[in-house]
Amino acid sequence: MAGSLTTDRAQAWTGTRYEDDLYTWANEQAALLRAGRLNALDAENIAEELSDVGAEQYDKLESALEVLLMHILKWDHQPDRRSRSWRLTIQEQRLRVEKQLRKNPGLKGRLDEAITDGFRLGRIRAAREMGIEPEVLPPSCPYSWDDIMNRSFDKGPLD
Repeated sequence: MAGSLTTDRAQAWTGTRYEDDLYTWANEQAALLRAGRLNALDAENIAEELSDVGAEQYDKLESALEVLLMHILKWDHQPDRRSRSWRLTIQEQRLRVEKQLRKNPGLKGRLDEAITDGFRLGRIRAAREMGIEPEVLPPSCPYSWDDIMNRSFDKGPLD
Protein backbone atom coordinates (compact mmCIF):
# COMPACT_ATOMS: atom_id res chain seq x y z
CA MET A 1 0.00 0.00 0.00
CA ALA A 2 2.72 2.47 0.92
CA GLY A 3 4.55 1.57 -2.31
CA SER A 4 1.52 2.42 -4.45
CA LEU A 5 1.17 5.80 -2.74
CA THR A 6 4.81 6.56 -3.53
CA THR A 7 4.28 5.39 -7.10
CA ASP A 8 1.21 7.64 -7.40
CA ARG A 9 3.21 10.62 -6.22
CA ALA A 10 6.04 9.76 -8.58
CA GLN A 11 3.50 9.79 -11.40
CA ALA A 12 2.18 13.23 -10.44
CA TRP A 13 0.22 14.82 -13.22
CA THR A 14 1.89 17.60 -15.17
CA GLY A 15 -0.90 18.11 -17.71
CA THR A 16 -2.90 21.14 -18.69
CA ARG A 17 -3.41 23.91 -16.16
CA TYR A 18 -6.96 24.85 -15.23
CA GLU A 19 -6.27 28.50 -16.08
CA ASP A 20 -4.96 27.69 -19.57
CA ASP A 21 -7.62 25.40 -21.06
CA LEU A 22 -10.69 24.46 -19.01
CA TYR A 23 -11.96 21.94 -21.56
CA THR A 24 -8.71 19.96 -21.78
CA TRP A 25 -8.12 20.27 -18.03
CA ALA A 26 -11.60 18.84 -17.30
CA ASN A 27 -11.06 15.87 -19.60
CA GLU A 28 -7.65 15.18 -18.07
CA GLN A 29 -9.06 15.40 -14.54
CA ALA A 30 -11.84 12.95 -15.47
CA ALA A 31 -9.26 10.54 -16.88
CA LEU A 32 -7.18 10.80 -13.70
CA LEU A 33 -10.24 10.15 -11.56
CA ARG A 34 -11.25 7.12 -13.64
CA ALA A 35 -7.71 5.79 -13.41
CA GLY A 36 -7.76 6.15 -9.63
CA ARG A 37 -4.89 8.64 -9.63
CA LEU A 38 -6.40 10.67 -6.80
CA ASN A 39 -3.10 12.19 -5.68
CA ALA A 40 -2.65 13.75 -9.10
CA LEU A 41 -6.04 15.49 -9.12
CA ASP A 42 -6.36 19.26 -8.99
CA ALA A 43 -8.73 19.03 -6.02
CA GLU A 44 -9.10 22.77 -5.38
CA ASN A 45 -10.21 23.56 -8.92
CA ILE A 46 -12.37 20.44 -9.13
CA ALA A 47 -14.19 21.57 -5.98
CA GLU A 48 -14.67 25.03 -7.51
CA GLU A 49 -16.09 23.54 -10.71
CA LEU A 50 -18.48 21.33 -8.77
CA SER A 51 -19.72 24.38 -6.85
CA ASP A 52 -20.23 26.14 -10.17
CA VAL A 53 -22.29 23.22 -11.48
CA GLY A 54 -24.60 23.54 -8.48
CA ALA A 55 -24.88 27.29 -8.99
CA GLU A 56 -25.74 26.74 -12.66
CA GLN A 57 -28.62 24.47 -11.69
CA TYR A 58 -30.00 27.14 -9.35
CA ASP A 59 -29.58 29.75 -12.10
CA LYS A 60 -31.59 27.59 -14.52
CA LEU A 61 -34.42 27.35 -12.00
CA GLU A 62 -34.32 31.08 -11.27
CA SER A 63 -34.27 31.90 -14.99
CA ALA A 64 -37.32 29.75 -15.71
CA LEU A 65 -39.16 31.38 -12.80
CA GLU A 66 -38.11 34.83 -14.04
CA VAL A 67 -39.65 34.27 -17.49
CA LEU A 68 -42.69 32.54 -16.01
CA LEU A 69 -43.39 35.32 -13.51
CA MET A 70 -42.77 38.00 -16.13
CA HIS A 71 -45.47 36.49 -18.33
CA ILE A 72 -47.90 36.05 -15.44
CA LEU A 73 -47.42 39.73 -14.55
CA LYS A 74 -47.99 40.74 -18.16
CA TRP A 75 -51.09 38.51 -18.30
CA ASP A 76 -52.52 40.10 -15.16
CA HIS A 77 -51.63 43.71 -15.98
CA GLN A 78 -52.33 43.77 -19.73
CA PRO A 79 -55.52 41.75 -20.18
CA ASP A 80 -56.20 43.33 -23.58
CA ARG A 81 -52.87 41.99 -24.92
CA ARG A 82 -53.18 38.40 -23.70
CA SER A 83 -52.14 35.94 -26.36
CA ARG A 84 -51.61 32.29 -27.13
CA SER A 85 -47.88 33.04 -27.16
CA TRP A 86 -47.94 34.23 -23.54
CA ARG A 87 -50.02 31.23 -22.47
CA LEU A 88 -47.64 28.83 -24.21
CA THR A 89 -44.61 30.55 -22.68
CA ILE A 90 -46.18 30.10 -19.24
CA GLN A 91 -46.70 26.40 -19.98
CA GLU A 92 -43.15 26.00 -21.29
CA GLN A 93 -41.54 27.69 -18.30
CA ARG A 94 -43.63 25.63 -15.88
CA LEU A 95 -42.24 22.52 -17.55
CA ARG A 96 -38.71 23.91 -17.23
CA VAL A 97 -39.25 24.58 -13.50
CA GLU A 98 -40.66 21.08 -12.98
CA LYS A 99 -37.74 19.53 -14.87
CA GLN A 100 -35.14 21.43 -12.83
CA LEU A 101 -36.77 20.38 -9.57
CA ARG A 102 -37.14 16.77 -10.74
CA LYS A 103 -33.50 16.55 -11.83
CA ASN A 104 -32.24 18.51 -8.81
CA PRO A 105 -34.51 17.81 -5.81
CA GLY A 106 -32.03 19.59 -3.54
CA LEU A 107 -33.16 22.87 -5.10
CA LYS A 108 -36.54 22.55 -3.39
CA GLY A 109 -34.92 23.93 -0.25
CA ARG A 110 -34.06 27.11 -2.16
CA LEU A 111 -37.41 27.52 -3.90
CA ASP A 112 -38.51 30.59 -1.92
CA GLU A 113 -35.20 32.27 -2.73
CA ALA A 114 -35.50 31.38 -6.43
CA ILE A 115 -39.05 32.75 -6.57
CA THR A 116 -37.96 35.98 -4.89
CA ASP A 117 -34.95 36.39 -7.18
CA GLY A 118 -36.91 35.37 -10.28
CA PHE A 119 -39.72 37.77 -9.44
CA ARG A 120 -37.38 40.73 -8.96
CA LEU A 121 -35.89 40.20 -12.42
CA GLY A 122 -39.20 39.21 -14.02
CA ARG A 123 -40.83 42.36 -12.65
CA ILE A 124 -38.22 44.57 -14.31
CA ARG A 125 -38.50 42.70 -17.60
CA ALA A 126 -42.31 42.84 -17.51
CA ALA A 127 -42.23 46.58 -16.84
CA ARG A 128 -39.81 47.15 -19.70
CA GLU A 129 -41.93 45.13 -22.13
CA MET A 130 -45.13 46.81 -20.92
CA GLY A 131 -43.63 50.32 -21.15
CA ILE A 132 -44.27 51.13 -17.49
CA GLU A 133 -42.18 51.81 -14.40
CA PRO A 134 -41.48 48.72 -12.24
CA GLU A 135 -43.03 50.51 -9.24
CA VAL A 136 -46.46 50.12 -10.88
CA LEU A 137 -46.13 46.35 -10.35
CA PRO A 138 -46.16 44.60 -6.96
CA PRO A 139 -42.84 44.98 -5.09
CA SER A 140 -42.77 41.31 -4.09
CA CYS A 141 -44.23 38.18 -5.60
CA PRO A 142 -48.00 38.16 -5.04
CA TYR A 143 -48.39 34.59 -6.27
CA SER A 144 -48.42 31.38 -4.26
CA TRP A 145 -46.53 28.34 -5.51
CA ASP A 146 -49.86 26.85 -6.53
CA ASP A 147 -50.69 29.97 -8.56
CA ILE A 148 -47.30 29.95 -10.24
CA MET A 149 -47.46 26.31 -11.22
CA ASN A 150 -51.16 25.48 -11.57
CA ARG A 151 -53.28 28.56 -12.17
CA SER A 152 -55.32 28.33 -15.36
CA PHE A 153 -54.69 30.85 -18.12
CA ASP A 154 -57.70 30.94 -20.40
CA LYS A 155 -57.67 32.26 -23.90
CA GLY A 156 -57.17 35.97 -24.25
CA PRO A 157 -58.51 38.45 -26.79
CA LEU A 158 -55.57 37.87 -29.16
CA ASP A 159 -55.94 34.07 -29.28
